[in-house]
Amino acid sequence: MLKAKDIMTKDVISLKENDDIKSASDIFLKKNINAIPVIGEGKKIKGIVSETDLVVQDSNLHIPTVFTIFDSIFYLGSSKHFKEDVKKITATKIGDIMTKDVYTVSEDEDVFNIATAMSSKKIYSIPVVNKDSEITGIITRYDIIKSMARIR
Repeated sequence: MLKAKDIMTKDVISLKENDDIKSASDIFLKKNINAIPVIGEGKKIKGIVSETDLVVQDSNLHIPTVFTIFDSIFYLGSSKHFKEDVKKITATKIGDIMTKDVYTVSEDEDVFNIATAMSSKKIYSIPVVNKDSEITGIITRYDIIKSMARIR
């Protein structure tokens, strides 16, 4: 049975929270990858930036509809989401656009479980971490496809 450590890319390209967004876009273009882990002290995973996170910066901002009744303002929609969208669209640093809640797997995770998680959670890249939450690799959908060719 193949494990994450058998198919992961070990030479992981990563970013820091204070890196500028332009550096991420350059890496996406040069390396033809779809996600870049964001690491902190000791290679601990802090977040992940995907191509989608960059595309959001060029998207239209949806301004929530508001109405007033008796001097009270009511929002149709979430003002919290609006604030988050504004922050992402105006961001200049990786830490402002990265996804902080990162799905990770251990080096001993079964490849079938990884493929299931990718499919059900609709994610394209999963960082592989050790017991100290330090990144040791990354698995993409392409790695899963390559592993399928090895099994058959």
